[in-house]
Amino acid sequence: MANISTTSYPKDKIKILFLENISDAAINLFIEAGYTGVKKVAGALSEEQLIEELKDVHLLGIRSKTQITDNVLAHAPKLQAIGCFCIGTNQVNLPSARRRGVTVFNAPYSNTRSVAELVIGASVILIRRILDKNKAAHEGKWFKEAKGSYELRGKTLGIIGYGSIGSQVSVLAEAMGMKVIFYDTLTKLPLGNATQKKSIKDVVSKSDIITLHVPETSQTKNMINKSNLKYFKKGSILINYARGEVVDLDALRDVLVSGQLTGAAIDVFPWEPEKNGDSFTSPLQNLQNVLLTPHIGGSTEEAQLNIGEDVSNKLYHFLEMGITTGSHTIPELSLPPQEGTHRILHIHNNVPGVLSEINSTLSEHKINILGQYLKTNDDIGYVVLDVDKKLSKNASNLLKQVKGTIKVRLLY
Repeated sequence: MANISTTSYPKDKIKILFLENISDAAINLFIEAGYTGVKKVAGALSEEQLIEELKDVHLLGIRSKTQITDNVLAHAPKLQAIGCFCIGTNQVNLPSARRRGVTVFNAPYSNTRSVAELVIGASVILIRRILDKNKAAHEGKWFKEAKGSYELRGKTLGIIGYGSIGSQVSVLAEAMGMKVIFYDTLTKLPLGNATQKKSIKDVVSKSDIITLHVPETSQTKNMINKSNLKYFKKGSILINYARGEVVDLDALRDVLVSGQLTGAAIDVFPWEPEKNGDSFTSPLQNLQNVLLTPHIGGSTEEAQLNIGEDVSNKLYHFLEMGITTGSHTIPELSLPPQEGTHRILHIHNNVPGVLSEINSTLSEHKINILGQYLKTNDDIGYVVLDVDKKLSKNASNLLKQVKGTIKVRLLY
């Protein structure tokens, strides 16, 4: 942890809330740095509960169950940043967070290995029909036979979505002796001997096992449906450890029952219970050679530790230095502290003339700018200014009057 200047706002006054039993690695980082107002809650909170809890909170840590709506953000006036301790950010209303100058971070790569390993494990279980044999053994039946059981070696794995997880699955699959083909909307540099195909149809029609690793968007909703399931190679296996809305589960059930597909592993669902112990239903329940798991693709001790450290470091560096690397809402800036200065963060609407007004306003009041950094995206501009220590409070007050200002924070 870098030795940098203390924040202007007293550390014992900064409120930090972690929900959904986030790793203690995150909590410990802030406590060791001198922040005493850290609260940890085991589960998710409802919108009403969030509105009550976030009144005085500066930093919020969540996982996938907590929904941060526009209404929640409207009732969180002090909120500076949200850390999503998971791969995705679709549980946060990003446009609303952007408009309000709330920085949103996540951990897009911290659990890739955990998911990739489980995909390979599920592939072995399904292609060997272990589920049938396990069920029989538990029922006291000896079901030893080779019929319908195969090795992964020599089989073709089709990957839909060749990002951080898909590409790592590719490497592990080749190590098992598989041939790998993949489809991605972008042209990707293949790892190992993997081959990119031009369409989803090209992949699913030639693959023994198909695994999905795509985000949840309007384009990917029900991407695997009745229309394209008919193109799947007969006897193939489908694995979805991506997002619940990607597969039409009713259509998948039909092709499993008909024998077009011989197995499936599903870890994510269109609707998922809010907490452990809640009831759960799926069209795929009680089907042979179907492995259903409760969204545990990234649920390993190692992944949770990595996620805890990754996101908490991003939150910490933003709080202490204004660094926004990895942000989904505020333009990314990474900058070292400058000795002998005070730092001011200025988040504003990306409209012409803001930077000019900032500079002219400070110049008129004889405030010397010793360092200045600007980055913009389509909607937001982010300026970090290092100014003379003696004049920083006056500068901060002046910057709040600049047209288009969303948030101003005197950092230190």
